Amino acid sequence: MTAEDEGRASAERFRRDHRLGHQPLGDLVALIEQTTGIDVAVVDAAKDEHGMAMRDPERDRVFLVVAKTPHPMRQRSSLAHELAHVLLDDWDELNNDDWARRDQKEIRADAFARHLLVPLKGVKDVLADQSSFYMADLSAVVQRFLVSPAMASIALRQAQLIDDETKAGWMSVSTSALAARFGWTDQYQALADESGRTRAPQRLLARALQGYLDHVVSLSTVARLRGISDSAMEAELTEAGLQAEPAGVRWASPADLPPVEVDLSELEEGFEDSPE
Repeated sequence: MTAEDEGRASAERFRRDHRLGHQPLGDLVALIEQTTGIDVAVVDAAKDEHGMAMRDPERDRVFLVVAKTPHPMRQRSSLAHELAHVLLDDWDELNNDDWARRDQKEIRADAFARHLLVPLKGVKDVLADQSSFYMADLSAVVQRFLVSPAMASIALRQAQLIDDETKAGWMSVSTSALAARFGWTDQYQALADESGRTRAPQRLLARALQGYLDHVVSLSTVARLRGISDSAMEAELTEAGLQAEPAGVRWASPADLPPVEVDLSELEEGFEDSPE
């Protein structure tokens, strides 16, 4: 079985196990966290860094980290690619001897990401009633499945809906160009705004918020996790009706206190021995 076949089989198994059918996937961060229990974070990163998977063997926790970016389709493919490495247990070092050659595990992860995000059956369902395909159809697939034109073009070719020449021409088209040409720039900009923000793992943020409500975590800590100012965090919580109750002081009744015995004999001996 080739790396392409392995990636496709794993992606189809993931969709089947989580009853995702062949439909487009929405918020990929939330989907990964809810279906796998993996913690996902979107962070500031260097320009050429897209994502990584990390494992804490002591706590048996797995983390996916992707860079914030104005390119939402790239972020989604990075998330799906790193998920593949986790699901396929690719934890060993990548081949560092020949950077020009794509490691088989990277090829497999790319295939997983493509088949997860834009399944061939889903593409065929969208374009089922057509015999000829145009740039507008590429735009429809990109917009519907939220993938890059390059990824959509490969899927269309694998689904035998376009030929190699059309695929080669469409792979160089940008998402922003398609959005502008076919009238969905507003949607694309909204997606870019979302992918351009940092994002804390949901489970971590929920625990921090509970800590704030219980007076053991500061508002500033929660705000830093959200990547916003203290005032914005406070306003957000107020609007949601989430405010920490004033910490009450618990007074004990004297009758509830345990008896205390104090031995003063040594102190009395000291007085007896002191000069007058």
